[in-house]
Amino acid sequence: MAKVITDATLEYIEALAELELSGEEKEAAKRDMGRMLDYVEKMNELDTTGIEPMSHVFPLQNVFREDKVQREGGSEATLRNAPCHKEGMFVVPRTF
Repeated sequence: MAKVITDATLEYIEALAELELSGEEKEAAKRDMGRMLDYVEKMNELDTTGIEPMSHVFPLQNVFREDKVQREGGSEATLRNAPCHKEGMFVVPRTF
């Protein structure tokens, strides 16, 4: 194994993830984490010179519209959507 997961490391991860593992589950978790670290170590052996870093496999581009400030219908149009209004204001139930 590239790195050994210690009991202290596993307890720290348990606390962060708010888990309570049995003794058998702890041993299985240590083996699994060790295998993951071995795999990452194996990937570090790959020659990546000349390969550009990327965050996605496919190129992405922004498809959103430009954000422009617009004056819409004003308060009258907004009040028309309200279930209940009076004297230019929304009517809502009382709260204490």
